[in-house]
Amino acid sequence: MSSDLFRVIGGPQNYAWGKLGSSSAVARFAHANDPEHVSIDESLPYAELWMGTHPKVPTTLYSSGEKLADVISSNPEKYLGPKIIAKFGSKTELPFLFKVLSIEKVLSIQAHPDKKLAGQLHKSDPKNYPDDNHKPEMAVALTDFEAFCGFKPLSLIKEHLEKIPEFSKLVGADITQEYISSPSKATLQKVFSKVMNAEEDVVAKYAGELLERTKSQPEAFGATLADLIQRLDVQFPGDVGLFCGCLMLNHCILKSGEAMFLQACEPHAYISGDIMECMAASDNVIRAGFTPKFKDVAVLVDSLTYSTNNVEEQKLTPAPFARGSGDATFALYDPPIDEFSVLQIEFKSSGKAQMKGVDGPSILIVSEGTGKLFIKGEESSSTLDAFEGGVYFIAPDAEVEIVNTSGKPFTLYRAYCEA
Repeated sequence: MSSDLFRVIGGPQNYAWGKLGSSSAVARFAHANDPEHVSIDESLPYAELWMGTHPKVPTTLYSSGEKLADVISSNPEKYLGPKIIAKFGSKTELPFLFKVLSIEKVLSIQAHPDKKLAGQLHKSDPKNYPDDNHKPEMAVALTDFEAFCGFKPLSLIKEHLEKIPEFSKLVGADITQEYISSPSKATLQKVFSKVMNAEEDVVAKYAGELLERTKSQPEAFGATLADLIQRLDVQFPGDVGLFCGCLMLNHCILKSGEAMFLQACEPHAYISGDIMECMAASDNVIRAGFTPKFKDVAVLVDSLTYSTNNVEEQKLTPAPFARGSGDATFALYDPPIDEFSVLQIEFKSSGKAQMKGVDGPSILIVSEGTGKLFIKGEESSSTLDAFEGGVYFIAPDAEVEIVNTSGKPFTLYRAYCEA
């Protein structure tokens, strides 16, 4: 393998929260990119498409079936670049993991450890924490998308404790009064700990009463929150997530092209929609609610930052991409971390655009439309068809030309790392 551009195959994952069959962007993209091996079962949920070198779901080359990690290790200076190798210390793995998610049911309320905590958890409990890396992540909406992200402002949680008796009863009179008298990170942690450590039968009792109140007294919640509690109770009846999620976390709604960035140790959960997701290459999750899986309540309560911001502050505003030119619109989602950035390239109609090289590896996926990809370099020249669901690896410093051949909308997302 010597080309700077080649097609790769990601791995679709069937989790219970995914969208069914061909209603899932994950299923459609995976089938389009590898029709010989991926057929769509309309009865199965398709939740995630992984694109990267994580050993759990390794990406492979379309032409040969080789693992992308093996190709990279055969010539790491070419496929990662010396600066990326020096910074991250691997000659095999990409620093990021790129995904498509299609969400029908709420994911678990969760947080991801920072690097120090990840190392400690992996050492003490490798079964539940499979690696020692942190996992900051970013979501860019492909469709209308809703999520929980970070704690609500202190004043709003205080209002919920004052107006919603089931919430204050679950928390208990003493801690409720302490929080109402002095809303702070310290008292917020006490409220969250009390909710998370409540017995399941107690949570279920108050959750049932909470649900009835959303119907008899919706004005205590506001129409959006009452509806949200009712929808999520259908998916997870009587779950603690109705309290620690709906009443304590921001409800964030993104339109297509909007994004949010989630730092380590910030609680969040995806509720519905299709997104591009990029994260540091890790599979560490500390879960809280809306899940039958392992919950590590003590670690979760101790590790969160308890920062509170309004929902608009959770969003990430795209920036211009100075190295892009031509007939496409470029939007750069560049979070304050080293492992990844994500670039959206969007054509409204026919035309061509150029991207100068980036000083690190890239994975590119087409989310809509058809066209062609061109690379011309000193060692090789590559031309590939680009189609909805197609996934491609681009080597460091390669200059790329993209052509919209259909005249219809044509959208691509490129995740890359640059030292």
